[in-house]
Amino acid sequence: MKTTISLPGALFASADSLAKRLRVSRSALYAAAVAEYVAKHRDADVTARLNSVYADSPSGLDPDMRRAQARSVAEDW
Repeated sequence: MKTTISLPGALFASADSLAKRLRVSRSALYAAAVAEYVAKHRDADVTARLNSVYADSPSGLDPDMRRAQARSVAEDW
């Protein structure tokens, strides 16, 4: 898919320099940058959704599990 974007001159120059150093086209560099940006924000969305799901759940250890742990630690190894 072709698209047109506008970049400040300094950013364009930096991207162009990086693309040359990496020996990739500017298009490949821009595609990789957008893919990384999208993945980063998708991960943040997943984290936010998981946080909202677990916000209503008690975060403490189940009392039965706590007692079992206490018994196992008290025993000789």
